[in-house]
Amino acid sequence: MAFRLTFKRLRISVLLLILFALLSVPLADLWIRVDSRKAVYHTTDHIPAGRVGLVLGCGPNVYFHYRINAAVELFNAGKIDFILVSGDNGTVYYDETSAMKKALLQRGIPENRIVCDYAGFSTIDSVIRAKEIFGLSTVTVISQEFHVRRAIFIARRKGIEAIGFCARDVEKSRAAPTLMREQFARVKTILDLYFLRRRPRFLGEPIRIGDDAAPALAQDKA
Repeated sequence: MAFRLTFKRLRISVLLLILFALLSVPLADLWIRVDSRKAVYHTTDHIPAGRVGLVLGCGPNVYFHYRINAAVELFNAGKIDFILVSGDNGTVYYDETSAMKKALLQRGIPENRIVCDYAGFSTIDSVIRAKEIFGLSTVTVISQEFHVRRAIFIARRKGIEAIGFCARDVEKSRAAPTLMREQFARVKTILDLYFLRRRPRFLGEPIRIGDDAAPALAQDKA
């Protein structure tokens, strides 16, 4: 009898976990969409001007190039004064941040208007570091719309007034795997923020954007 009761409870627990997993994906997606609905912009015509645009990193691919294009467009429209590029610089063979800086320089962005964050290992890391290292209380996030919305959601829970400028989306046929991962990333974001209280892998000394030394100092990840 005891064995049957234990097995029944285990089965109920497994079913509840499966039900939670099935419900958590659409609920997390809905929460993030609703929370960010008034802060997302697709053109420079109506987006409010801000001091700093935060470009979220990825490896050099089509997402990367569309994000660089969006950052350049926003800067040239006079909607941001500085561009903070935040990405993964985990090894000497993989450096998202330097690649973004190089691409911006090639597009004519002045070097003293580009600030590098070499410890943006995740979206949460990039957003929290934008506040705690670079002192930003407001920011314009630059990435594809699905990514922008999640970053805004994080920023608001960390006391940052964030809006988003959406880079061009990748064709759906090519973007399907990324969009699928994004659904689970949204669930993970909520778990990280509300249950795990996740912190960035690295913090460090504050860096004031606008100082001539800021881009160099930003390499110090410790």
